[in-house]
Amino acid sequence: MEIKIENLNKIYGGGKWALKDIDLTIPNGMFGLLGPNGAGKSTLMRILVTLMKPSSGKVTIDGLDLMKNRKEIRAMLGYLPQDFRFFAKLKTWEFLDYTARLAGMKSRSVRHEAVDRMLEEVGLFEARDRNANRLSGGMKRRLGIAQALINDPKIIIVDEPTTGLDPEERIRFRNLLSRISSRDVIIILSTHIVGDISSTCENVALLNKGSLAFTGSPEELTKEADGKVWLIQATEKEYLEINDKYPVISTIPSEKGWELQVVADDINGYYGHQIEPNLEHAYVYFMEKNLNQWSMA
Repeated sequence: MEIKIENLNKIYGGGKWALKDIDLTIPNGMFGLLGPNGAGKSTLMRILVTLMKPSSGKVTIDGLDLMKNRKEIRAMLGYLPQDFRFFAKLKTWEFLDYTARLAGMKSRSVRHEAVDRMLEEVGLFEARDRNANRLSGGMKRRLGIAQALINDPKIIIVDEPTTGLDPEERIRFRNLLSRISSRDVIIILSTHIVGDISSTCENVALLNKGSLAFTGSPEELTKEADGKVWLIQATEKEYLEINDKYPVISTIPSEKGWELQVVADDINGYYGHQIEPNLEHAYVYFMEKNLNQWSMA
């Protein structure tokens, strides 16, 4: 299974480029699509799930042309949009049963078996009779992934899956996707939250202002920040100066003022030392150094 994107462009009214000359190959496994809000991630996702047509370019999925074989490709897809909605008056199992019917499961017994299996897999079986609108935020996202998986899709596309979730639910959701990725499937995780990528994805692409800025492994992106991450002990006055000069990743109060993590080529005489970078450091450094833009969320 492979998705191949060639010279893909999307231009909105008024000549605004949402995507520009995207060339990208997405293999089996977890693939991270990273970038700030407005980078073009959601536009690309909507094109891949056939909800939007590109202005030009070509996408093939397992050898099928996205524009010529839309029906066949739709049968292969599971999609969890950022603004996932459901019918509030339906119980959890009823909503999943409804989506299973939409996915083409005509046999009631087969459908009910699939519904129970998916509710068990996403940890919602005990809430099966609860109205969907009474689920917590994390449970709603799990219901969302259940509806995306109900027909055993070969490609699963998840757009900003953990926005608004607490840390425990975010970890639970990432672990769920990691378990699913052990199957023969492609999972595309589109997010602006670096932590969602670093612990789950084997490959990553970074979009910025509609263009592909980086593609490779998380380790390769992390190497971009080797020797560029600093732990600085700063006074109150120095903190204000440093915050104005450099991207500050973390701020922790200390006895003498502040302990700061910053990304920079040099810290120009401030008291500190280099530390090992992680993917979040690398993302911020890459955006700052190469694209003159960085975003923390």
